[in-house]
Amino acid sequence: MVLPMPAWAEDYRPQWVTLILIYWCLVLPTRVGVFSGFALGIAHDVVSGGLLGAHALSLSVVAYLTEELHRRIRAFPLWQQAVAVWLLLLVERLLSLWVLGAIGQPTPTLAYWLPTLVGLLLWPWLSLALDRLRAAFWEV
Repeated sequence: MVLPMPAWAEDYRPQWVTLILIYWCLVLPTRVGVFSGFALGIAHDVVSGGLLGAHALSLSVVAYLTEELHRRIRAFPLWQQAVAVWLLLLVERLLSLWVLGAIGQPTPTLAYWLPTLVGLLLWPWLSLALDRLRAAFWEV
């Protein structure tokens, strides 16, 4: 999230915090949930210098939805999981857009939605990489 990127790639920066939160809410819904989403959102707001609580709201809602739907999503094949994750990323972006409108910020361009598509494409590889990492450090 905070690593610099070339100017041409800035619009394609994936929503890493949201993707990682979704993964852990799917895998460990009893340990990672709404409070974790809220804490990550507050940390995201502090690090990015944004409006305090803006990301906390959207990440809490995404964590709640992921927690509620985790059994269904985990039963899907990986490509269908990617579509479900894409919808969750869209929810996060819609809530962030709503907050931007509520504080009087101008409406972003269509490039605002590109990170959701990048997240859709990254999900299968991210999920497999985190599964292997989890298996290496914890017993499954």
